[in-house]
Amino acid sequence: MGEPRQQLENAQFTFNAEPAQRLDRVLRTRFPEVSWSSLRKAISSGKVALNGVTCRDPGSSIAGDVHVSIRMSAPKAQRKAAPDIPIQHVDNDIVVVEKPAGISSVPYDDSEFDTLMHRVRAQLHRLPTGPRTPLGVVQRLDKDTSGVLVFARNVRSKKHLQRQFRAHTVERRYVAVAHGDVETQTVESMLVKDRGDGLRGSTERSGVGRRAVTHIRRLQRLQGATLIECELETGRTHQIRIHLSEAGHPLLGERVYIRRYAFKPIECPRLMLHARELGFEHPRTERPLRFRFDPPPEFESMLATLRARA
Repeated sequence: MGEPRQQLENAQFTFNAEPAQRLDRVLRTRFPEVSWSSLRKAISSGKVALNGVTCRDPGSSIAGDVHVSIRMSAPKAQRKAAPDIPIQHVDNDIVVVEKPAGISSVPYDDSEFDTLMHRVRAQLHRLPTGPRTPLGVVQRLDKDTSGVLVFARNVRSKKHLQRQFRAHTVERRYVAVAHGDVETQTVESMLVKDRGDGLRGSTERSGVGRRAVTHIRRLQRLQGATLIECELETGRTHQIRIHLSEAGHPLLGERVYIRRYAFKPIECPRLMLHARELGFEHPRTERPLRFRFDPPPEFESMLATLRARA
């Protein structure tokens, strides 16, 4: 890395991330002379440790007091072959996949190379199923959210699907577990990128923000939490997480929109949010399609634990 390598070599510092921040942004604040790509490469190649534990994800969210250490001479870790992504449907126009939690839907920038899009593209290149063009992105799921997601395989299909998402005709249903006793309700607000504390959220300022509507249905009361279904009328960034948190019911496993929660959060290894159903019109045949992907084992395991406590 040349000069950036010299600046980063054996650097150590303690950082108070309040509110929670991305790891690459923290390093950029500390080392403004070093390029974004160099910093992200240092992270992804295993040179950065948080509280003594190597972190290879530039987008990792860190909060509170964190000791950051950088060792540029650390050996590059050997990457295991990434597991294949379950594909529910594929043709020359679209591919519908089952996204696991813990992987970004699309690259944050050119330095991120192990995303859902990368893996699906590599898998499609091994199949005799039409053109090998880049996948068209028409929707995203948060990194820590699992569930069903569609990519377009050509420009025509991408535009057709984008029109459906803009018109809010796509059916999107999620299952989630939120803290407290959540009532069946509809939440509507205007969302902005910064509600005044550095986080996305709702605003009451006139003429500002984008309309967001979430329909919430209670499925089951649990001990200290509620299993719910969320249907999106609109699909804004972090919409479900924000609406539940602002209603006083942050999701289990939430790491960002939880600062104002008055009680001790239930410990949970993952964000309890899963995109279970996706329905849309096929961009070529115009035939209605609907896909369902039940929650993965780690989601069901946590749910079983909560049910056992009730």
